[in-house]
Amino acid sequence: MENNKLWGGRFTESTDANLEKLNSSINFDKRMFAEDIEGSKAYASALEKINLLSEQETSLICDGLDKVKIEWEKNVFETKHGDEDIHTANERRLQEIIGEPASKLHVGRSRNDQVVTDMKLWLRTHLKELGNTVRSLIKVIVDRSSHEVDIMMPGYTHLQRAQPVRWSHYLLSHAWNLKKDCDRLDDILKLINVMPLGSGALAGNPFNVDRISLAKDLGFDSVTKNSMHAVGDRDFIAEFLFWASMVGIHLSRLAEDLILYSSKEFEFVTIDDSYSTGSSLMPQKRNPDSLELIRGIGGSLFGQCCSFMMVLKSLPSTYNKDLQYDKEAMFTTFDKLKSILEVATGTVKTLKINQDKCKNALSFEMLATDVAYYLVRKGIAFREAHFLAGKVVAEAERKEVSICDLTLEELKNISPSFGVDIGRVWNYENSIEQYQAVGGTAKSSVVKQIELLENWLA
Repeated sequence: MENNKLWGGRFTESTDANLEKLNSSINFDKRMFAEDIEGSKAYASALEKINLLSEQETSLICDGLDKVKIEWEKNVFETKHGDEDIHTANERRLQEIIGEPASKLHVGRSRNDQVVTDMKLWLRTHLKELGNTVRSLIKVIVDRSSHEVDIMMPGYTHLQRAQPVRWSHYLLSHAWNLKKDCDRLDDILKLINVMPLGSGALAGNPFNVDRISLAKDLGFDSVTKNSMHAVGDRDFIAEFLFWASMVGIHLSRLAEDLILYSSKEFEFVTIDDSYSTGSSLMPQKRNPDSLELIRGIGGSLFGQCCSFMMVLKSLPSTYNKDLQYDKEAMFTTFDKLKSILEVATGTVKTLKINQDKCKNALSFEMLATDVAYYLVRKGIAFREAHFLAGKVVAEAERKEVSICDLTLEELKNISPSFGVDIGRVWNYENSIEQYQAVGGTAKSSVVKQIELLENWLA
């Protein structure tokens, strides 16, 4: 018989060794030791309020759990054969320390509502940690943008030079992606902060435990309203995994840009030695491995999300053992995302911007849109102005010169609206400064973006 198991009384044969190994989750969920103990202490107090534990028993249980927690913190807790999960391990050790009162703690409670409570407690704390890490990266971007606001560079669409922009405007585009991630995170935290404890295995708690008071003790905003829903609900894990995937995608896009910009073909930025590696064969190489790892791991986060969504897809109602994969997905995703956020923060903070290379990459053909706007200001409809600006580009290509080298006579042959004031168009700073509407690349608009983000960070 397997009386050492919480469910051992009904069985007469030992569990197959291979199933025993597959069934065990202690190697993953031991990371929730503190949350499991926190939930158990609060539950013990709730049992005391309905006279299922005496004051002395509650005190013994809580003191014993504190000792168990210290063992975990000091890394001296010894797991034993039969410790299927963190709940089993903690209860077994508690019984070894205080004896018979430990066997009363689980009344009315199931590992089904216990595990989902532990996960919400763990995720609630660690999502805030991730949020702070995202904010650290945003702050690095904002600080750089503030100090480097006067640097100009080409803006790209389709990886083709498009229009002149400020380097800071480019950087801030990634900061706004990450800020949006932080906003999403606030919404997820609200979804997480609903307590499932007191739902039992699926039917609820038969002892009239005060769930509202219990939720307050554990820092939850409210309680779940349906016990069957509560024990089978892992939407909050799926939400976290999707959120992490989006952050990974945003980091990957930033990494891809910087990988390109650090190449010899661009040389807009130089990745610091501390975030680069070399080649075992080619001594001249400076490889942006930090950014490539961010890009690769960013993709694997979505793989984790997709995998877990398939676990959820065809599950029948309430708890099923398939859900044991939830913890592996949660912990693995957290660890990966935190690591690439920290590396991204360090890489962006230490990279060198090569101002001259950025400016020299600008070309007057990038001002073709400005030629169209010049004609619009002369009273020509935009579609016609766009067509005429295209003619200017085509004429310059035919003559194999830059558009700024076309003579006024040649321009007038395309449209009589061209005048000597066209010379003002051939100025990158003027081009950038015309975009003063909210969200534009003009200095005033970029400074406003910086102020908004600084106020939000504060």
